[in-house]
Amino acid sequence: MNKNKTSKTVKIPMIISITLSISIIIVILFFTVDAKTLDQLSRISIKYEFFLFAIFLNILYWILWGARLKILANAMDKNVKISLLKSIKIVIANLFLACITPSMAGGEPVRIYLLNKNGMTYGCATAAVLGERLIDGIFILIMIPIALFIFKDVKDLGVVSIGLTIGVIIFIMLILLFIYSIINPSKTKAFLIYLSKKFRRFFKKESEGKIIQRINYEVDEFHKSMHCFTEQNKKSLFLASILTVIFWSVGFLIPSFILLGLGLPPFFLESYVAQIILLVIIMLPLTPGSSGVAEVSLYGLYGVLIGTSSSTLIGVFIILHRFISFHMNLIAGAIFQYRIFKSVASFSMEVLKKHDENSECK
Repeated sequence: MNKNKTSKTVKIPMIISITLSISIIIVILFFTVDAKTLDQLSRISIKYEFFLFAIFLNILYWILWGARLKILANAMDKNVKISLLKSIKIVIANLFLACITPSMAGGEPVRIYLLNKNGMTYGCATAAVLGERLIDGIFILIMIPIALFIFKDVKDLGVVSIGLTIGVIIFIMLILLFIYSIINPSKTKAFLIYLSKKFRRFFKKESEGKIIQRINYEVDEFHKSMHCFTEQNKKSLFLASILTVIFWSVGFLIPSFILLGLGLPPFFLESYVAQIILLVIIMLPLTPGSSGVAEVSLYGLYGVLIGTSSSTLIGVFIILHRFISFHMNLIAGAIFQYRIFKSVASFSMEVLKKHDENSECK
């Protein structure tokens, strides 16, 4: 793959993602910031310690995510032990591509590759990473009815409620597809072999037989590791599920502390469920990193919570929220990805193909 072309394919979504995010924030500020906003900011006592605590919560979110990945990875392969520090580095490195791709899907290949680099086969690494997605999906689907119940009296969500409905449908479809791939590995192999033939021109260096052999091997490893995990590693599954609840809850607390820093009520419960609704919406594959979509959804959700008396601060709140939960992730992810791959734009499918075929998932 041409290096310049690879660099371009990464830079374009990065530019689109950042530009969309900043543009929508500017539009929101244009309609919400006025003399009243500046007067309100001058009269309130801004508590910067709450902003610092919100940043700490985001870092803690990375650490807890790393701990969950460590548990899942080590459960998939008893012969490979991923340390907590390595797992945290993997999680942070994945943030860059996750922030510039729709549905945060770009982070998965990074985590899979780095787990493989630490000794796991792609089948085992894929099972660990998709296991994360499955646990996340189950958690969110359980929480959605609770979120809707708490928001049942809110009538002005408008386009946000449409995005939520579409997001729930896609979520359910993806989970069913994932479960089907576990139950029917032969169908999964046939589908992947079909795709490999359709995209044969991207794999000119490898024979068709070698590609089919690799697909069969990795699907078998994936199926075996998922079966072993669900049947023999119930303790690990339980711990990963508990960590899922904790680390998402930590992330969901961030906006409440931003509100406290602005001298506004934290709306702990309402903000928690608003984050669940927001998460479902930003999972929709609409824009790179859901930029623009996230800002508009935040405006719709928190504009309702904050109310008209403090609505002039909504633009300031969105800036702080997106900086901590998006731009901070983007910057940290870029730094770690650069340190690992020596270039922010060097990660490609060519890298993914270089794995140790002799490693074994047992």
